[in-house]
Amino acid sequence: MEKIAMIGGGSWATALTKILSENGARVHWWLRAKDDVQHLLSTRHNPRYISSVQFDLERVRPTNELKEAVKAADWLVLAVPAAFVQPVLDGLDRDALKGKRIISAIKGMIPGRNVLVTDYVAERFRLAHTCVGVVAGPCHAEEVALEKQSYLTIGSPDAKLAEDFSALLRNRYVKAEAAEDLDGIEYCAVMKNIIALTGGIAHGLGYGDNFLAVLVSNAVQEMRRFVQAVNPQPRDLSGSAYLGDLLVTAYSQFSRNRTFGSMVGRGYSVKSAQLEMNMIAEGYYAVKSIHELNKKLQVNMPITAAAYNILYERIAPAVELEILKEKLR
Repeated sequence: MEKIAMIGGGSWATALTKILSENGARVHWWLRAKDDVQHLLSTRHNPRYISSVQFDLERVRPTNELKEAVKAADWLVLAVPAAFVQPVLDGLDRDALKGKRIISAIKGMIPGRNVLVTDYVAERFRLAHTCVGVVAGPCHAEEVALEKQSYLTIGSPDAKLAEDFSALLRNRYVKAEAAEDLDGIEYCAVMKNIIALTGGIAHGLGYGDNFLAVLVSNAVQEMRRFVQAVNPQPRDLSGSAYLGDLLVTAYSQFSRNRTFGSMVGRGYSVKSAQLEMNMIAEGYYAVKSIHELNKKLQVNMPITAAAYNILYERIAPAVELEILKEKLR
């Protein structure tokens, strides 16, 4: 029986715990809130996210003790918002992850450091990149709970690690494949949130499907330019781990980044939108990280620039979208 430490109590952590435990793994599930752990132990449901899912407590062990969860596991799956990765992992010794395999299920970057989550973990715990991987969609946690057909890609420079974790995820409604393009998959997962957020802003302003289609088409080109600049290698962005993840995030009703952007487009301030959602939209932080990285790279990124100007320079969304629409083709 594979032993997995699931770090995080959100919707994606809940969905992955469902998949892994039902496939026979033992999941040591770390949640920050003691009340959430007690609720899971007494009712077998996560009280905050995807509460319809019922867990088998013989396979799922909720806990507030991070060190114990990590020590008991062979795999560590990170599923907290990127902004919380450092505060959470700072409680672990530098050798705590020695001999373990690490999967990031986070589609964001470490704020302030502007580095990918897998890069931060490898550096912080002195791990080779062959010990880390990333899980990418297209896959919404809410549809996993409903057991709708879903597809996942596990990216890692270690083909065996990627295939082994893919095997842990496969079931009748989840297809999972391995890939070697760790950086490309992870950067695209970050950028698709920026695109979805910008599409949400456009939606909130009253732009229609025609504009969103053009925005997404241009976004693929923007992603290609940036990823090739930061990590040049042959890659096909039409694959589901790239384009598929972008599409589901840009169009789906379950996309928190699209929802957040739509609220901003309708006139909410950033803070009021964050408070009302009560969920983290990774795109908000990702915009700043990618913008900072691009100061050196100087890649043509009009969509990212527009999102940054709206969210951080406080330029009116209507004004910035008027400028952006003239740059799209």
